[in-house]
Amino acid sequence: MIAPTDALVHIPDDISATEAAPMMCAGITTFNALRNSGARPGDVVAILGIGGLGHLGNQFSNKMGFKTIVIGRGKDKEQMAKKLGDIHYIDSNIENVAVELFKHGGGGGGGNDDSNAKGAKAILATMPSSKAMSSALEGLAINGKLFVIGASNEPIEIPPLLILSGRRSVVWWPSGSSIDSQDTLSFAIHSGVRSVNGVFPLERVSEAYGLMMSGKVKFRVVLQP
Repeated sequence: MIAPTDALVHIPDDISATEAAPMMCAGITTFNALRNSGARPGDVVAILGIGGLGHLGNQFSNKMGFKTIVIGRGKDKEQMAKKLGDIHYIDSNIENVAVELFKHGGGGGGGNDDSNAKGAKAILATMPSSKAMSSALEGLAINGKLFVIGASNEPIEIPPLLILSGRRSVVWWPSGSSIDSQDTLSFAIHSGVRSVNGVFPLERVSEAYGLMMSGKVKFRVVLQP
């Protein structure tokens, strides 16, 4: 095929095409959002969701030096979240997300000194649940940001006073450019971040698609010609 050079990415020999494929979508989206989040090594970053996007966001967050907290539904996801390196898992089915983020996030300060504020410096919302995003907003620290990368058509409830009083914000971050993809690949190779994939031959594309849509494949589906 013919393609513009500025739309291409070089895949190094250190990573296979199967491993690189998910990095061009789920990888770049989570990596790019996190490196533009304003969080610094040692800051608390929460990953909302532990699916195709979330399991990569969890790994990138840890490798960037953030104190990573994963928010998921049900205890069955806790083991995977821990395996990927988070410091704490919040089960939103039985725990108050905002309360838990303040309990485990930040230092003992608050006020205008956001470097010592409780709560999460950034929340990476990877699951398409506006209700879950709304409930997590109160867990943001002073100057914290909620990054929406998994979205639905449902409106997100944003209390104006919560945003105003803490200089908090909600932003949307769609993937990036080809150079961002290149940076994502380079970081993944050197840090050891890898996608967990279900690999299928091209002839089984319909089956693979059905399994992906049903959520029965962890976490990405890759087709091999």
